[in-house]
Amino acid sequence: MTEFLLSVHVLVAIVTVGSITVAASMFPRIALRACGSGGGSGGSGDGSSAAGEGRGGRSEGTGTAVLLHRVCTGYAVAGVVVPVFGIATGAQLGVLTDAWLIVSLVLTVTAAALLGLAVLPGQRRLLALAEGAAAEEEARPVASRLSMTTGMFNVLWAVVVVLMIVRPGSTMGA
Repeated sequence: MTEFLLSVHVLVAIVTVGSITVAASMFPRIALRACGSGGGSGGSGDGSSAAGEGRGGRSEGTGTAVLLHRVCTGYAVAGVVVPVFGIATGAQLGVLTDAWLIVSLVLTVTAAALLGLAVLPGQRRLLALAEGAAAEEEARPVASRLSMTTGMFNVLWAVVVVLMIVRPGSTMGA
């Protein structure tokens, strides 16, 4: 049973958290590009509305940003399975009181809070700017903050992965 629980825990972590970290990391740049694509870079500068429907137009960039946001949101909901199976695995192994697991759980809760309270709302703010045809200069501070917050989210998950592999202080070894 332990092997099954651990396998589900690891597979769901790879699929959900991996997808979120990649999509969330790409999002600020793509959304910022969507904000700036309607204006002066790379066009004839005539201000025609057809630019938003073309190959490099605003609708394509905004559509990609919307897709990345949906990936983050959808996989965040599915990601709830990761700590559930992780705790079940820890209980089977009898390591629920080990320091490395407690620290991992605290970091996981912190990462989840950061995702739900900062990353996803930041993505929604940046999407609203992109869909409202905001200038790139107006959206840049939001994108910068979002990039920083997403980086913190990613670092938290990297530390959790290292703790899960190394298990410092564990009597079971690595």
